[in-house]
Amino acid sequence: MSEKNYEAIVIGSGFGGAITACRLSKKWPGGKVLVIERGKRYPMGSFARTPHHMARNFWSVSSETTKRPDHVKRAARGGDLHGMFDVRNYDHMDVVMSAGLGGGSLIYANVFMPPPAEVFEDQRWPQSCKKPELEPYFKIVKGVLGSRPVPQTSEPRRRLVKTELFQKAAKLANRKSDLVDINVFFGNDFANPLPIGEQTKNRFGALQTSCTYCAECIVGCNYHAKNTVDLNYLFVAENYFQAEIQTQRMVVKIVPRDQGGTDDPKADGTYGYRVYSVDLSDARHEMISATATRVIVSAGTLGSTELLLQAKEKWKTLPRISGKLGQSFSGNGDFLSFVLGTGEPANPNYGPTITQRTDMNLYERFDPMRAFLLEDASYPSQIAWLVEGIKPGFLWLGPLWRALKDVLKKLWGGKSLGSIGFAISDILGEDVSFHTCVLLCMGLDRSNGVMTLDANHNLSIAWPYQDSLPLYNAILEAGKDFSKHVQGHNPVALPTWYRPARKNITVHPLGGCILADSAAGGVTSADPRTFGQVFGYKGLYVADGSLVPTAVGANPVATISALSERVAEGITGIAPDDTLR
Repeated sequence: MSEKNYEAIVIGSGFGGAITACRLSKKWPGGKVLVIERGKRYPMGSFARTPHHMARNFWSVSSETTKRPDHVKRAARGGDLHGMFDVRNYDHMDVVMSAGLGGGSLIYANVFMPPPAEVFEDQRWPQSCKKPELEPYFKIVKGVLGSRPVPQTSEPRRRLVKTELFQKAAKLANRKSDLVDINVFFGNDFANPLPIGEQTKNRFGALQTSCTYCAECIVGCNYHAKNTVDLNYLFVAENYFQAEIQTQRMVVKIVPRDQGGTDDPKADGTYGYRVYSVDLSDARHEMISATATRVIVSAGTLGSTELLLQAKEKWKTLPRISGKLGQSFSGNGDFLSFVLGTGEPANPNYGPTITQRTDMNLYERFDPMRAFLLEDASYPSQIAWLVEGIKPGFLWLGPLWRALKDVLKKLWGGKSLGSIGFAISDILGEDVSFHTCVLLCMGLDRSNGVMTLDANHNLSIAWPYQDSLPLYNAILEAGKDFSKHVQGHNPVALPTWYRPARKNITVHPLGGCILADSAAGGVTSADPRTFGQVFGYKGLYVADGSLVPTAVGANPVATISALSERVAEGITGIAPDDTLR
């Protein structure tokens, strides 16, 4: 394959990659911008649902030695898995990421929520990145992603009992609770939502379905009812500005070039870069290269940090990168727990994944050591069946005893066992999933983790969880209070949280290539003229969650997207708007 030259190469297609790809391809249309994505495309209806396909819906490439769960290793059996979920195990912190065209937007919970101004007052945020400076970009991204609360109508199918239950609990706790803006498609007219399940093209031309309330947001929406970036930013980049998108390509190395076009690790990017990737669609993993005047690294917090660490330390092609590379890692205070046996139905298997938030000292009565949000959460009905099979034994006793008595009564009396169906109904009728609340919390952890390379040159994370215990303890206490208000059992955190493991899990990793005013404070420039550019290199940028200097407490999509819009504006010199064209 002959080597092509581009004005820009964008590595990754999540929020940061999609935004920069769209904005840069408008500046340089006609195939002059290349997007490289390691994962696959996911057309409508293509996301895994069966047990067989879901078991292989994970990411594991044989050339990597990253520590992953045992079930992923068994599914891979020494080969490659090119599924959507990239699950990584580290000390005291596991991370879940996404691979596919659209990146993290394929599995995110849709929430668009700019953090409060107090978050940006942390001294680790440069002056150019305070809330007032980012407000115009928040507004633009919100328009593109179609952010809005879930429709409030009298239609029975739009009633969400889990939302009502969370709101009731917040009122009893004297806490403020609000519906959140979510990036979910209910039609183009916010005031008049389309009927559930009806299809139409969005305002950018991509076909979408009005939300079906199936609760499958986090496993990929087969109806394309989620406003994922492949249906807006990337759709416009590819279909209107002819950006070239290559999927199933994994970037392994970035090298600056000299004046003659030869790879030169001593160069500073003045003459562009050569990007090397492997073709994952071919078992031979053929190496491919392309060149560009500028490169935007948008492989996600872990992916971008790992790629640049390898360039600096393994390949030694980008030795000038700041020594701050890999620092300020945060899990954004993510914490997941469950309250079982609620007095009223919760029905967490219906509706968008998240619909409302309860403020716990983040937006009001700000407390930086204990600030977090409590959000409702849904999970797919397929998981509900699994939950029924593994629910705690004490929850089976009542219905099982009644079923046993019914069977014995019928046998003793010589009567038909036809009514055993009612006994089975009784067992399932007291299902734990229908009376379970999922508590999804995120908050301001200390953001002091460190990412480095291990002996095999793969990413490693040191996460000092003890420093963030005030936050996690506050979350656990709030869960206990919540359980009382809904008459449920004490909350149950993920098993890995308990001693001796003390391991948390995050779906919102942040940091590693943080913005700063100089290389002494971070990896990328906070100067609006060179926003997101890697210190020591010209034309090398980062645009994703790795730019974020601290936890933001709120769902970070809004912040990541606003920062990425600003990166793109600095490169192109074009002020963005929400029409994309």
